[in-house]
Amino acid sequence: MSTPVTLTFLGAAGTVTGSKFLLSRAGQHLLVDAGMFQGLKTLRLRNRAPFMMDPARIGEVLVTHAHADHTGYLPALVKLGFRGPIRATRPTLELAEIVLRDSAYLQELATTDAIRGRYSRHTSPTPLYDSSDVERTLPLFRPVPLGQDVQVGRDAVARWTRAGHILGSASINVATDDSSVLFSGDLGRPTHPILRPRQTPPPARTVVMESTYGGRLHPEPAGPGHEEMAEAVRRAVAAGGQVVIPAFAVDRTEGVLHVLADMMADGRIPQVPVVVDSPMALRVLDVYRAEPGELLPGAGMEWLDQIPDLRETRSAAESKTLSGRREPMIIVSSSGMCEGGRVLHHLARLLPDPRNAVVLTGYQAVGTRGSDLSEGARRIKLFGRYVKVGARVVSDDEFSVHADADDLIGWLRDLGREPETIYLVHGEKESALALQDRIHQELGWTAVVPRADEVVRVD
Repeated sequence: MSTPVTLTFLGAAGTVTGSKFLLSRAGQHLLVDAGMFQGLKTLRLRNRAPFMMDPARIGEVLVTHAHADHTGYLPALVKLGFRGPIRATRPTLELAEIVLRDSAYLQELATTDAIRGRYSRHTSPTPLYDSSDVERTLPLFRPVPLGQDVQVGRDAVARWTRAGHILGSASINVATDDSSVLFSGDLGRPTHPILRPRQTPPPARTVVMESTYGGRLHPEPAGPGHEEMAEAVRRAVAAGGQVVIPAFAVDRTEGVLHVLADMMADGRIPQVPVVVDSPMALRVLDVYRAEPGELLPGAGMEWLDQIPDLRETRSAAESKTLSGRREPMIIVSSSGMCEGGRVLHHLARLLPDPRNAVVLTGYQAVGTRGSDLSEGARRIKLFGRYVKVGARVVSDDEFSVHADADDLIGWLRDLGREPETIYLVHGEKESALALQDRIHQELGWTAVVPRADEVVRVD
């Protein structure tokens, strides 16, 4: 009788953050993704909860892509004793280095601000991890090729297949002699404005699949694309105001700049200065420039030249000078859900004035400031104080590079073989249940929405 292979859903079960999936067999343990929980406080507290086992017992970590909800817990694992290899594609590891260093910096900064401002409920607030923990994590990085089997642990192989979500993103198929599990990671749409499209991975007996947009379809604009953004920019500039665009540093900033460049070239928006005020986003931009093989053939990054006045603020001193600028401009800054980074300073300055505009450019997790703004909040809390929302707030839903419900069904069909079970993760419960219903009705396949910390057999 073979030793059972089990799968434990340590994160992203019933929620869209904190992806962590533990594969175990005969005392061997592989962790797929190590993401931080974000959004609601009840979720964020799970980052501080004791890990379900001694991380030193985990042999390896396999990573699908670089976003913090898939990589942000890695330094915490290392802090707790993990010392094995962390495997991912080279672009993912290059981006993850940027993401993790920024995460540690923001935690340290938030801790310092909370102590100075005395607005933390904790007598001695501490970060989940700090920069030294990140520096102990980076030497564990091991790049893997796309489309080739890689030995992981004693008796398993893993294969990374391009997922088309962000640079370096991949689905991971983990196989032993008597089991195979395919982790979709975050899937991109069939086409991406900048990157090569996703590929179809090998089928597997078990599929662990994201469901972020499992109950939704992306809007198809009746007229020119991204008109909500274009109109917000035109109105703000005409009123003498400024536009702040909270954008994730990884991939979303590139997408926003691509759209702004096209709009300026087509005369849809005025040619005002565009400031990228995010050292992290600028470092990510450098990584995209260095990976032409993963970009659409012939696309490159030359479209940036269509923005006549593109400015970069890499230092804190350069960023602070923006607070004294009153002329119309567009400021692109992270984070995309308004949870940290320089964008908070811009929001504190610009939100009260109705001449200004805020353009939200993607999914806003429940409990984030971005979600509050998108739902019409009249005030939001910034740096321990409530700030009035007088600026116009619009949501441009066309930026998403997440597969929608139709795309997810299409990805399953392309696998070419019915899995024994599909586990729907990385989505709010309603989205996962909606996708489950479609899979049952349209494919007749078994799909399950697992509970947090649930353990299942996959052999």
